[in-house]
Amino acid sequence: MTATVRLDDALEDKLSRLSTILHKKKSDIIRDAIRFYAQNIEKDKKSRIQKAIEKTKNGDKNILNDFEGTLYDGI
Repeated sequence: MTATVRLDDALEDKLSRLSTILHKKKSDIIRDAIRFYAQNIEKDKKSRIQKAIEKTKNGDKNILNDFEGTLYDGI
């Protein structure tokens, strides 16, 4: 697939510098950047899901502890 990307002057300069420094084609750098971005999005998504699971577990523990505390309170 061929894609056209429009860059402002600052990004074009950065891409050119990276191309020179890394001895890579500009298209390779753009592909690498897309892969890197996609991986970070996935990592962030997994991290947010794990935090939500932990929050739910902790909330459930608190509810269970409160409930168990009422079992033997003599009422």
